[in-house]
Amino acid sequence: MFRSQIRRLERDKEMLNRGNWHQLKKCMKKAEKGEEVTVGFLGGSITQGSCASTPELCYAYLVYKWWEKKFPQSKITYLNAGIGGTTSQFGAVRVKEHVLKYQPDFLLIEFAVNDDNNALFEETYEGLIRNVCKSKPLPAVLLMNNVRYDNGKSAEEVHLKVAKAYGLPMISMKETIWPEIENGRLKSRDITTDDLHPNDTGHALIAGKIIDFLEKAYGDLQIEEELFFAEEKVFPDPITENTYENAFRYQNTNSRPRMEGFKADLSIQNGIRDVFKGGFTGCHKKDKISFEILCTGVAVQYRKSVRRPAPIARVTVDGKDEDAVILDGSFEENWGDCLFIDTVTKHMKKEKHKVEIEIIEEHENDAVTFYLVSVIGSD
Repeated sequence: MFRSQIRRLERDKEMLNRGNWHQLKKCMKKAEKGEEVTVGFLGGSITQGSCASTPELCYAYLVYKWWEKKFPQSKITYLNAGIGGTTSQFGAVRVKEHVLKYQPDFLLIEFAVNDDNNALFEETYEGLIRNVCKSKPLPAVLLMNNVRYDNGKSAEEVHLKVAKAYGLPMISMKETIWPEIENGRLKSRDITTDDLHPNDTGHALIAGKIIDFLEKAYGDLQIEEELFFAEEKVFPDPITENTYENAFRYQNTNSRPRMEGFKADLSIQNGIRDVFKGGFTGCHKKDKISFEILCTGVAVQYRKSVRRPAPIARVTVDGKDEDAVILDGSFEENWGDCLFIDTVTKHMKKEKHKVEIEIIEEHENDAVTFYLVSVIGSD
């Protein structure tokens, strides 16, 4: 039913930022020689495959199958590091462990509908990109921006600034699929049930646009171009204050906080999407946990649960009650428990700061404990 629409959108040639194709061509030449290639995907729920009827019909897997079909002489390994409900703020602190340690040859990154279009996420996105672009071996990076199908919103504006600064190719669903919905040639309900997560047809449209770009790069394979940053000494200067390039995540496996009532969760994590592990639990009013960390900024990662009610906590930095942030363990959405991040402070003087989290409200019928997943210190 939608084949003609898919073909038309796949023929669209809009590219938000061409960027430098040196590393991508190098990766394709490696695959042409029959060498093993790992293709990775980092993002939120859409990258994970939410609302695709099977994992094999999500856009990431369809793009992986293109690599397999295009280079049958090469063994192509698929790495999907999408985690639902997460932003580039979490991506910056997890990319080394979840992606870069596997040394991907090609890496697609997508956080445009989870990030907000503001300065914070320009900075966290840059921290993520600098982590990737400084990794050895260097992967071929493709940046992709999804879009909300009810209002056309995304973090594309701030993400594009980073793409241009680092010479990275970026393609956009806002420039291709969204105009078709705006002018009525495509109905949003044909490709999504909630105006955010694509269905099978929507995933195919996204994959088609990515594949169209990859085919263009492959057709240009014999044209040589130098890497945008060939040596570390000419690596681009940051365009933000760049406090997330070396951000660090404190959990019970790598820290020893002071606990009064809180307990470490020592259960075993089952894969990267088993996100409520490695943290700390508290349930009674006045339960406390405190960290002393060397940082310039603090964010708190915790569970918002659909099983309501849940305890409510408060976080302070250096005892400044006037700047306290409330952490409500109840989630008002209904799609599932959310791995939520609240930014508490940023751009402070780099020194040791005391981070204290205290339960300030419990309920007689609390359905879950308060789950502190981690404290994130920006550098």
